[in-house]
Amino acid sequence: MTAFSDFKLNKQLLTAIADQGWEAPTPIQEKAIPQILAGHDILGVAQTGTGKTAAYVLPILMKVKYAQGEDPRALILVPTRELVIQVADWVKALGKNTDLRTVALYGGVGIKPQAAALEAGCDIIVATPGRLMDLYLPGHVSLKKITTMVLDEAERLLDMGFRPQIGRILEVVPRKRQNMLFSATFGDRVKRISEEFLVAPMEIRIEERIRPARSVTQSVYFTPNLKTKINLLGELLAADGYNRVILFCKTKETATNIARYLSRKYGEETVRVIHGNKAQNTRLNAVEQFRRHEVRFLVSTDVAARGIDIPSVTHVFNFDVPLVYEDYVHRVGRTGRAFETGAAITFCAPDDEYHLRKIQKLIGEKIPVVSLPERVEVPETPFEEQQRILREIDMQRRKEDPTYQGAFHERKRKSDKTKKRRS
Repeated sequence: MTAFSDFKLNKQLLTAIADQGWEAPTPIQEKAIPQILAGHDILGVAQTGTGKTAAYVLPILMKVKYAQGEDPRALILVPTRELVIQVADWVKALGKNTDLRTVALYGGVGIKPQAAALEAGCDIIVATPGRLMDLYLPGHVSLKKITTMVLDEAERLLDMGFRPQIGRILEVVPRKRQNMLFSATFGDRVKRISEEFLVAPMEIRIEERIRPARSVTQSVYFTPNLKTKINLLGELLAADGYNRVILFCKTKETATNIARYLSRKYGEETVRVIHGNKAQNTRLNAVEQFRRHEVRFLVSTDVAARGIDIPSVTHVFNFDVPLVYEDYVHRVGRTGRAFETGAAITFCAPDDEYHLRKIQKLIGEKIPVVSLPERVEVPETPFEEQQRILREIDMQRRKEDPTYQGAFHERKRKSDKTKKRRS
């Protein structure tokens, strides 16, 4: 298949695809769409940013076709509120020439408007498992007519503890249905749930090894301390081409401080920050403003790393190396999406080098190291920061070698010997 017109899609869908400017299907779309249209259960393993969402949304729209009755016929489960909204937006965008009704269900907002939307009738539900059960148990929605069910970002659903809710949902949906499971990785837990969920599935695997897309240029700078990171960030952003930038930070405090730095340097209207302490509407509005090119910088903790599909992101900065190594791929996947190119730049402090090595092992490649520009000021590391770095390195060494006593222990032992000799 070299064009969407090669699929057995109706004119309404082909027109919507053309409006998106898509010229050719991605590999996961090319392999999955015909199998889904043929009625097979699907196990799809493909990296983030490869077009998984459209791979299942287009066949669902083709199968559901038109509005009918009050009860939903297709159910899509995803792990986060942001991803619910994103997938629902894709369903609406690709189904805009149909009369299909889509309802998005997620927590963090009032339940009454969602209940009212369900009771008015819908054809497709996109939901987090928890909020779906919140609405199902009081009787706001019936799942008796579900004929197609999707688990998207399956590994993340399990990471976030949704296994019990998924089990309860599987108990109440019809046994006779078409199932699809999509995941960026295929570990033991995903394998177990796929065996329970899928019936004789067609397996589609696109680059099973988890690694960043080849359309992303990666680089890493070794930075001795926080102040050097900030100086380097300022130096890099002064160059041309850094038009739409996502910066990922390890903590809410760091994300807030970086957002303040960028606000002072480039103006408050150019920056938005999202993390767990931000209200849901604030987070959604920030992502939407960034998507509409109304702000230049989006600063985030890993809450936004997975599933958020924002086109034309020119650069991703890992201001901190992620501690969950798969998150590196998901962060980097925010740029270079579909057929675009992008750049991912990582700042690596001394206590992050351990995690960087683990990430490189995971993705099966070395990330190119770039020297600090001569103009970047490299101040001395403050005493407290240096002590924190040394303690963290000690912990990492103990993890690798349980017999290792640590630099702090060694210094204490030498100090005790000195005291004994003096006494």
